Amino acid sequence: MDQRYATSPEQIPGADTARLRDRFLIEELFVPGQVTATYTHHDRIVLGGATPAGGAALPLPTFDELRAEYFLANRELGIVNVGAAGTVTVDGTEYALPNGACLYLGRGTRDVVFAGDGAQFYLFSAPAHTTYPNQLVLKGEGTVRELGDQLTSNRRSLNQYIHADGIRSCQIVMGVTELHPGSMWNTMPAHTHDRRTECYLYFDLPEEARIIHLLGTPAETRHLVVADRQAIISPSWSIHSGVGTSAYSFVWAMAGENQSFDDMDPAPVTDLR
Repeated sequence: MDQRYATSPEQIPGADTARLRDRFLIEELFVPGQVTATYTHHDRIVLGGATPAGGAALPLPTFDELRAEYFLANRELGIVNVGAAGTVTVDGTEYALPNGACLYLGRGTRDVVFAGDGAQFYLFSAPAHTTYPNQLVLKGEGTVRELGDQLTSNRRSLNQYIHADGIRSCQIVMGVTELHPGSMWNTMPAHTHDRRTECYLYFDLPEEARIIHLLGTPAETRHLVVADRQAIISPSWSIHSGVGTSAYSFVWAMAGENQSFDDMDPAPVTDLR
């Protein structure tokens, strides 16, 4: 398990590209036959990927860094399949996850096993202090919000899966946003969440395309060049916005003080530096 310690906005002005990528970008999540994991000390979030291969089942490990009897002893977990259809077997119950499906697993779930060649399960976990039921939602069955405008190149469909009016959780909020053809901005104007950490997993991006992801405080912005199926850690003090050379999709997920989707602090374009 990779460890990323918390950062402050004061570290941004002196950071070069390599340092920014090392702190905020996760380049390799989906390794065939492995479960990858990165622990960020921002809100104690764990990001990872499970990629079954060769017809073998792939169990969710108990990482030593969690100091727990099993992975979900003190945590909850959101899973989104961004690959081919697969299954997740949870304490003996099998869930079928086609592409785009989201599965929530509550605190106390012991055995989690991934299967399905070509499936790519994105994992987002946060500490939990109560237990909510395990629940599956398929692509398009969540709460759908249409945002943006084609004239500003940010027309997008936002699918809310784990949230206060959908799948209940202790503190995770999670969903998938798909940009419409011809749109490239995922969020603009940008914003911050002073009470939550948000993470993006970019996917459905052509191999030769890239996303220019903006981070930092509104008055001290930087950028990272991001490829398909790479993830960004965005601390509470940082904006999270990006523009692609092609349309794409992304999984957004948050954990922190509250679960209010609209709890955000706007960063108008005219204030960005």
